[in-house]
Amino acid sequence: MNKTTIIIPSRLDALRLPNKPLKLINNKEMILHVYESAKKTNTGEVYVATPDQQIIDVITNNGGKAILTSLDHQTGTDRIYEAFNALQKNESNIIVNLQGDMPNIQPQAITDLISYMYMNKCDIGTLASSFSSETELLDENNVKVAVKKKIDKNSFSEATDFFRSSSMTFDNLYHHVGIYAFTNKALIRYVSLERSKLELERKLEQLRALENNMSIHVGYINSSPLSIDTENDLIKVKKIMEKDE
Repeated sequence: MNKTTIIIPSRLDALRLPNKPLKLINNKEMILHVYESAKKTNTGEVYVATPDQQIIDVITNNGGKAILTSLDHQTGTDRIYEAFNALQKNESNIIVNLQGDMPNIQPQAITDLISYMYMNKCDIGTLASSFSSETELLDENNVKVAVKKKIDKNSFSEATDFFRSSSMTFDNLYHHVGIYAFTNKALIRYVSLERSKLELERKLEQLRALENNMSIHVGYINSSPLSIDTENDLIKVKKIMEKDE
């Protein structure tokens, strides 16, 4: 029987925007927006994995589920794995690592990724969108993903590289979105691997998978949910989400 678990890693000590998960958008904490988007997919259980009791309280006080994790994890995926273990890992076929700083992600995008993963074509699945402007492409806060073939609605292609710099030239380059769906086996293998050279140099943990010959397939979405890293990002997403209310 197919079973999916969505786990959202979240912590308060982000360097560029401290207490980021608790920032209010439309009078609701950012982490709660993400949690509710995940729940709307109706694809499986949803949990927040966090070392911070304040985040636990926000989620549980609103009827959600959260798991208290260690403070010591080097990556979000390590935090996911601790929660995965606590949830009896062998029961879930697909485990989704949904970043906790994308409050305007559309539930359908998550659902489409999970559906693709059940086709058993790759180890890890993720999403990307087109760049909307030259400024967006040049911004090193925006992660770029290069793929083998052009992608558009309802299509996926294999990732060949991830980076932040805009100096590289690729035929098929997209704005990466911070969501990863792992098969059960892929997640277990991934966390057993040493942190890789490019992962550490570029501060992008997905490169560990590529450098160890794990396949990552990238699906297309029409618009990129804004990942909030700075105060300016928060202002932008507030304007978008307030307009949508």
